[in-house]
Amino acid sequence: MTVKIFGHKNPDTDTITSAIVTATIEKELGGDAKAYRLGEINKETEYALNYFNVEVPELLESVNDNDEVMLVDHNEFQQSADGIEQATITSVIDHHRVANFETNAPLYFRAEPVGCTATILNKIYKENNIEITKEMAGLMMSAIISDTLLLKSPTTTKQDEEALHELSTIADVNYETYGLDMLKAGASTKDKSAKTLITGDAKSFDMNDNHVRIAQVNVVDLEELFERKQELTEEMQKESNEENYDLFILVVTDILASDSRVIAIGENNTVIERAFDVALDDNEALLTGVVSRKKQVVPNIEKAFKSLYE
Repeated sequence: MTVKIFGHKNPDTDTITSAIVTATIEKELGGDAKAYRLGEINKETEYALNYFNVEVPELLESVNDNDEVMLVDHNEFQQSADGIEQATITSVIDHHRVANFETNAPLYFRAEPVGCTATILNKIYKENNIEITKEMAGLMMSAIISDTLLLKSPTTTKQDEEALHELSTIADVNYETYGLDMLKAGASTKDKSAKTLITGDAKSFDMNDNHVRIAQVNVVDLEELFERKQELTEEMQKESNEENYDLFILVVTDILASDSRVIAIGENNTVIERAFDVALDDNEALLTGVVSRKKQVVPNIEKAFKSLYE
């Protein structure tokens, strides 16, 4: 049976490249595996795949009880493929929190507190004495650049830095020049619809019985996007009504200034004020020094929700 490997819905660069790299590792170890994606790739990921001449993985609509799967860059079922509860999960390689996850059989589970799944995959290559090709090095390098915002994110660890230097050497690429070009490729918002902007990199979380949606957009010009605030707010409200979100947060991150501005829609949107010690003005606030959804946004909001119910 061919094992299906995929990352989370609304895939980012780490998700797509980690699926490709993991499938390559599995094949090198004698397994039968294939990388998939659970959604359309973004411009940043497209830039990386084109640069290293790697094909976009096939779209996977759902899985069932006949499938064996490996999860990369996620483990929470609400972020995974439709039908994931029925599939046999053989392996997880991730760098996020572990939540809403269970299996009926033992599995290989590797979750490490690093900035990127690719950093773990780089270790797996070395642990198994597998030679890293220029293409796979380039993809892992791209993922680390993306997830750590060129090592500026607070999620960045020494392991990420070391891996990025190793992989850029193998790929024979100046990671700073390449990385800025790659990030900029995904940062333009002019040609993107409001719906694309709020769904392109969005994840759902359950926090104290609240269904929370957190979307993130990386930009180099905050004003370019906030000129469309009313359009974005209306689209967020529409999706909240359709999906019954208690809180919908759009985090707009300036990748050059390393700050974010948020728009928060929902009855509990004042939880943002409690989480970040800010005041919302027309559902909007500046979060100075906040760039990481995983390490700064989600944990702070979770703590704020818990304090509301204490």
